[in-house]
Amino acid sequence: MTARTGVLVMAHGTPDTPEGIEPFYTRIRRGRPPTPAQLSELTRRYEAIGGTSPLTARTVAQVDGLAAALEATDPGRFVVRLGTKYVPPTIEEGMAELAAEGVDGVVGIVLTPHQSTMGSGEYFARASAAAGQVEPPLELTVIPSWHRTAPLATLLAARTRAALNTLGPEARAQVAVFFTAHSLPVRAVADGDPYPAQVAESGADIAGLLDLDADPFVTWSTAWQSAGRTDDPWIGPDLLAEMKRVAADGATAVVVCAVGFVSDHLEVLYDLDIEARDVACALGMAFARTISLDDDPAFLAMLAAVVVAAVDGA
Repeated sequence: MTARTGVLVMAHGTPDTPEGIEPFYTRIRRGRPPTPAQLSELTRRYEAIGGTSPLTARTVAQVDGLAAALEATDPGRFVVRLGTKYVPPTIEEGMAELAAEGVDGVVGIVLTPHQSTMGSGEYFARASAAAGQVEPPLELTVIPSWHRTAPLATLLAARTRAALNTLGPEARAQVAVFFTAHSLPVRAVADGDPYPAQVAESGADIAGLLDLDADPFVTWSTAWQSAGRTDDPWIGPDLLAEMKRVAADGATAVVVCAVGFVSDHLEVLYDLDIEARDVACALGMAFARTISLDDDPAFLAMLAAVVVAAVDGA
C-alpha cells in the first residue's frame, strides 16, 4: 500500500452563530468570560458585517482547495484535514481524524504566513501534543512560516497594484500604503520572536516588486491592526494612528495590504472595511484595501508546493 502523509491545516476559527459569540470570546480569553460591555462591543462588530464572520466558509474552501491542489500534484499521497484553535473541528480532532486514516506522518501548516510564539507556536504545540496522544503516535513536521515563498509576494503585489488603480487622479496625489498584520502584546515578542521582522520582510518584498520607493507619489510602511482591548502594551505603530499621521503630512489616500491575513474575516471586514475606512473618510482621504487571498487557486497551489517541499525535505 502506498504510504500516505497527513496534512493538518490549522486556523483560528470563528463562531458560526450569534449565540456562539460569547463562548467563543470566553475561549479566546483563556476561560475568562467577557464583561457585558466587551460582549456587546464584539457582537456589534459582528452585526456590522452581517451577524457572523465568513471565516468558517473561507477556511473550509481553502482546505478543500489545498487538498485538490495536492491531489493534482501527487494523486493519493496526501490526506488533508482541518483543525482550528477555538471551534470544532479542533486541532486535536483533526489529528485524530488523520490517525484514523492510517497516515504515516503529519505535516502541520497554519493559515497565517508569519511565525510567532503566541500565534503559530501555540498551534504547533497543540498539534505536537495531539500527535503524541494518538495510536500509534505520529511524527509531526511543522512549517514554521511561509511568508518568503516567492509566489506570495507576487500575488499580494498584484492585489496592491489593483487597489492603487482604483484610486482617482486626485486621490493619487499622495498615497500612503500600509502593510498590516495583527498586533500582539509586546510581552509576546520581547524575546527575539521573529514575527515583527517577518511582517516587515513581507512588506518590503511587495514594495520591492512594485518599486514603490521610486514612486514620488507613494510612501509605504508596515503598521499593526486589531490590537486587543487589554491594559498590556501592544506592538505598533497602530494603523489608525499612522493614518492620522500621514493625513497631517498631506496624504490624499490610504491603501492597506493586510499581509498577515489570508481570508476575509472580522479583522478585515470590520477593522479595515468599516473602522479604518471611516477614519480615512473623516480625515479627508480616499481608502482602498487589497482583495483577500481566500481560495484563489494560485494561492492554494503555492501552499501545496510548500507542503510538498516540507515532506520531501524532511
